[in-house]
Amino acid sequence: MKELISSFPAQLKEALHIFRKTTLKPLPRETKNILISGLGGSGIGGTITAEICAAQSPVPINVIKDYSLPAWVSENTLVVISSYSGNTEETLEVLNKALERGAMIVAVSSGGEVLRLSEEKSFDAIVIPGGNPPRACLAYSLTMLCCIMEHYGFGRNLYSEIEKGIDLVEKESTNIHQEAEAIAKAISFSLPVIYTNYGYEGVAIRLRQQLNENAKMLCWHNVVPEMNHNELVGWIENRPKIAALFLRNPDEYYRNSKRMEFCKEIVSSFAGKTLEINSKGNSLLERVIYWIHLGDWISWYASVERQQDAMEINVINKLKEELSDLK
Repeated sequence: MKELISSFPAQLKEALHIFRKTTLKPLPRETKNILISGLGGSGIGGTITAEICAAQSPVPINVIKDYSLPAWVSENTLVVISSYSGNTEETLEVLNKALERGAMIVAVSSGGEVLRLSEEKSFDAIVIPGGNPPRACLAYSLTMLCCIMEHYGFGRNLYSEIEKGIDLVEKESTNIHQEAEAIAKAISFSLPVIYTNYGYEGVAIRLRQQLNENAKMLCWHNVVPEMNHNELVGWIENRPKIAALFLRNPDEYYRNSKRMEFCKEIVSSFAGKTLEINSKGNSLLERVIYWIHLGDWISWYASVERQQDAMEINVINKLKEELSDLK
């Protein structure tokens, strides 16, 4: 896992190279809405891409992480399938239902049933390198999803911002390692609670998921301003095992910035630890790339602190075995 996290900038570069050589067919009909389907390491790219494009896309972009297909999906829906293995059962069910509805489909996968269906049904599929844990290959899915959105006019300047994000994390490599190790030492035997601003929930989810899988830690996340209307009221007693992480960004809406400061003051009165972690970068996508890389290293250093095998996911494999017998 350490080597895979280290390769994040190289994966981003390779993903851009792959997309540059890819030819996507023009969409045959007007696009009225977009659905991105994916789960786990493949799905988080969809969540982040939808957030990044929210202020740019002329049509709504939604993400589904289930077997179901929303009733509004039609022949005027662009369905983007993100499955690293190509065999994710929930995503395959969505894909087959989307085919039945006559939706326009583009896929991102390393192989499996998704690529077989793309050849059989003649929809575009971008092939990415396979053979690694999906969570360690977010660079591929995130890059492809962002580039697909830009290619079809639902995002702007995303390709160039990914290039700038690569430069940023390479330049900040030493600082990222130092900060990640210090944060991991502070939180590894706590229950982390991750707070972020609206528009950056994807990076909070990513950090939570990486701590879950790599460091074998339970944690949760919430978003400002929504948590101000519910969760904030729950901070009324000492919680010495909780480490509250406030993810801060320079583009915070000024009223949300004030909310974050107020929340941090309240939470610090009850949490065992309170940490403020600041992003770097000049655009939303650059900051997201920085957050992903920093968060992945936090999860790695936490796995070392906790003496956990970051690659081991036996309970997930056991669940897949149980489901394989279910008809």
